[in-house]
Amino acid sequence: MKKYLFTPGPAPVPPEVLLEMAQPLIHHRTPEFSVVLDSARERMKPLYGTRQEVILLTASGTGAMEAAVTNLLQPGEEAIFVNGGKFGERWGKLIEAHGGVAREIKVEWGRAVRVEQVAEALRAYPRARALFVQASETSSCALHPIEPLGALTRERDVMLVVDGITSVGVIEQKMDAWGIDALVTGSQKALMLPPGLAMIALSERALERMKKNRAPRYYFDLRRELKAQCEEHITAYTPAVGLVFGLRKSLELILAEGLPQVFARHELMARATRAAGVALGLGLIAPDNPAPGVTGLLAPEGLDTGKVVRAMRDRLGVSVQGGQDQMKGRLIRIGHMGHMGPLDVLVVIGALEIALKQLGHRFASGAGVAAAQAVIESWN
Repeated sequence: MKKYLFTPGPAPVPPEVLLEMAQPLIHHRTPEFSVVLDSARERMKPLYGTRQEVILLTASGTGAMEAAVTNLLQPGEEAIFVNGGKFGERWGKLIEAHGGVAREIKVEWGRAVRVEQVAEALRAYPRARALFVQASETSSCALHPIEPLGALTRERDVMLVVDGITSVGVIEQKMDAWGIDALVTGSQKALMLPPGLAMIALSERALERMKKNRAPRYYFDLRRELKAQCEEHITAYTPAVGLVFGLRKSLELILAEGLPQVFARHELMARATRAAGVALGLGLIAPDNPAPGVTGLLAPEGLDTGKVVRAMRDRLGVSVQGGQDQMKGRLIRIGHMGHMGPLDVLVVIGALEIALKQLGHRFASGAGVAAAQAVIESWN
């Protein structure tokens, strides 16, 4: 049975990228690899909206999150983090794991943090050195207002550290213009690769902070990695060679399509998916500030979304994801990032309709597909 991947990550990988990664392996301390590494890093800059160097790490996106914490915070320093889901919560755990003092801004799942909340936290914790936040909170499918947060943190000389794991390559990112001091992402989302690579870029202010920081670090020492990648054109440690080749190819495809077109495609798929969910009598977890990379659909009372996810995967070969923590059994998360087009939405919605019908949910057959199709028809 053919399988379809619509999870919030990993996302589908294009055949061209798979073929690129299937090439015979080369050694990572060769001029040939240096050319590939330099090219991949340079091609990341437009997606970040930065002139700064983008550093590649062999890790999941969480590795880049940890690198941001260990290189920018010292033990005992305060940092504010926005907790609007599982990955916001992760910022707090990382800060505390490395001896920092984590100050939480609690946000309801599916809601964006309000700029006023952050301003209040900055007043309450004047010794805070950084604000950690998601651009797109994958667990709640919501977007946070990064641009105004950048203006706020600049006023107070507080570093802004952003998890862009489900936003880079999905929506426009303006790291330099928005005043982001550290922006991280991972390979397995909109970058159209398997898991295993993480990326981080630092502002000039963050670079100065990193150089003065005495916190212990080894594998994620960005001073060493920056020197290796920018001056020696190698990585400090053994990289995921095949993934770096794949990244160069995937970025070639993304840039050839054109970033405005890439962002518009993601927005179209998101709008079609949301319209379909509403037509099927499902709610939206993030109705006011939805993320364009992943849509969260709330099931009515009495319908276990875990059963929906299993029915779609096991009977139909279509993989989506359920909710986490308090949303377990209540939420269906459909990823639409990277190597997907609008007609793929019809596949996942068709499978969702079949699973919902089999589990007793009542709606007019074809309502979801028709709603998604109507949105797609408006595309020009």
